Amino acid sequence: MLAGVALVLTACSKPTSLETARQQGALHFMATNSPSVYFEGRDGPTGLEYELAKRFADELGVELRVRVADSTSEMFSVLDRGYTHLGAAGIALNDERRNRYQVVNTHLEVQSVVIFNRSADRPREVSDLLAQPPHIIGSSNHGFWLEQLQESHPELRWIEHASLDTAGLLDRVESGEFPVAVVDSTELALNHVYYPNVLRAFELSEPTPIVWLLPANQDDSIVNAAEAFFERVSEDGSLAQLHERFYGHLDRLNYVGARTFVHHVRHRLPTYEQWFQDYAEEYGLDWRLLAAIGYQESHWRPNAVSPTGVRGLMMLTRNTASYIGISNRLDPEQSIKGGARYFTMVHRKIPERIPEPDRTWFALASYNVGFGHLEDARRLTEAAGRDPDRWMDVKDFLPLLAQKEWYTRTRFGYARGHEPVVYVQNIRRYYDVLAWMKEPSADADTFAHFDHFDALPDDEPLALPLDEADAAMQRVGLPRALSQTPPTL
Repeated sequence: MLAGVALVLTACSKPTSLETARQQGALHFMATNSPSVYFEGRDGPTGLEYELAKRFADELGVELRVRVADSTSEMFSVLDRGYTHLGAAGIALNDERRNRYQVVNTHLEVQSVVIFNRSADRPREVSDLLAQPPHIIGSSNHGFWLEQLQESHPELRWIEHASLDTAGLLDRVESGEFPVAVVDSTELALNHVYYPNVLRAFELSEPTPIVWLLPANQDDSIVNAAEAFFERVSEDGSLAQLHERFYGHLDRLNYVGARTFVHHVRHRLPTYEQWFQDYAEEYGLDWRLLAAIGYQESHWRPNAVSPTGVRGLMMLTRNTASYIGISNRLDPEQSIKGGARYFTMVHRKIPERIPEPDRTWFALASYNVGFGHLEDARRLTEAAGRDPDRWMDVKDFLPLLAQKEWYTRTRFGYARGHEPVVYVQNIRRYYDVLAWMKEPSADADTFAHFDHFDALPDDEPLALPLDEADAAMQRVGLPRALSQTPPTL
């Protein structure tokens, strides 16, 4: 009888999964590398699902310990063995996953989207896929939907790629190697800007909840806590605010906005121009380059906030600001001074043997994506027999850092390698306009080309695609300043 009571007491005293996590001070979170889930950005770990998991862990009062899965298959294997508290990979809810794991609805949604190369015939419905089997990632959301559709279309076939990720699929559709593929709507939204030859055909599925998965043999204490967390952030608007941080800026990355930029040169820049000049001189920079960096970072808005939460006109992280002695990132003068000092430090890390202006392009890329990721791209460039000291070669390899088949070969792993390429391209164009508009010998009559821009509201959205902006600049006779005269550093 006493033995039976002891067993009951022991069972009753066994801590729950949540209690164990709190006792250990850690919540174990397994994630795949992708812009919508988790990646190492220039400001540290980020990704929408990571940010949510970090807030959840903070609310529980524990550390979030992240383990990166090479694939969703690996994540499923770890979950099956109960070696993590939860897993995230932009996972769409379906019956198989509901039966295999515990699930938490994140209040986010995803669709399977058919994409195609613009030179191929556009598929408009499932029957169009019969002659052209779509390519998909192995163990992805899309296999489930294709299997459902196969019941009504027995001839439907598809090709799975266990070694590719979304960026790898998009790259092959962009090149025309794969005419048709199926990807997540979230991943397409975050990457589409980098693949102009990829077009959206139609949705293969209805919007489906994105879920976190937890081991089936784990009790429901963490599930209940996570569900309460998502209910709360959904109701108080913080989930929508976080979603906007990652998805609300996507129309900006591939736009130069020549009209808006010139308007801002006239109406915003004068407030900060003297500080750009003073601190550029102090650190041996061309002030117009420093101002161009500031515009790319914040559009010269001292209270700007990036998708990853960094603040200020020059978008310095808290750690960077502390390291270089800046106490208030929202103070525009301090921010400009900090940006000048930090860019100078970054520039000095680039090997001196690299001539200008390439050394500056490398410094800008490093300022954006981080020195480690830049070095990874330079190593890939050299391994391919190209010149790692030449920007025109390295910029072809930076985007490969977003593809699993490439970043797994590198030291620092996944990076959104397209971003530094666009970042450098935009800053070069902003510099060109500034160099022309702020040249003392410029003919004042030339500014008549831009007189109609003064009517623009202060927050006019970016207006011209890159190629159209370039054409507009050429029509008004803008010189390609940096291609002729490197900035002084």
